[in-house]
Amino acid sequence: MRYLLLFCITVALAACFAGEAEPQKTGKEGKPLPNFVVQLPDSISFLNTQKLQDNTPLAVFYFSPACPHCRAQVTEMIDDMDRLKDIQLLFITAYPYNHMKRFYEQYDLKKYPNIIIGSDTANFISSYFGITGVPYTAIYDKHKRLTKAFLGKIYSSQIINAAGL
Repeated sequence: MRYLLLFCITVALAACFAGEAEPQKTGKEGKPLPNFVVQLPDSISFLNTQKLQDNTPLAVFYFSPACPHCRAQVTEMIDDMDRLKDIQLLFITAYPYNHMKRFYEQYDLKKYPNIIIGSDTANFISSYFGITGVPYTAIYDKHKRLTKAFLGKIYSSQIINAAGL
């Protein structure tokens, strides 16, 4: 019994210090960014992903405004904005508009020209990737082809590397 307890403690500690999250296999690697629409913070505008900048890598960050891991990742991204400035960041939530708007204001996201935040009212992204938890980050290269997707909090360096920068 003592050995079993020691084994469980060792596994738990190893998980805490496991390092970088591993990419998820989606079956969509190399495929182009799908077209979908998100409602923007002004409540009247919508963005179609076809309108996103060409020749700029993209990280689609699917989050819950109430998720502590999502909040920690956003804080890290903001702190690393100098390193992420050449990547377009599309923050998407399926939560109602008012939750998204509050999150947008709380983190003062309007200060960052490379961040777009929107509410996925059709739940497209969750269905498309079969997302089972948050945060979920799908990273596209400058040609808008999926390179990697991650479930869980990741480091800014993982976003930069997956974007090909």
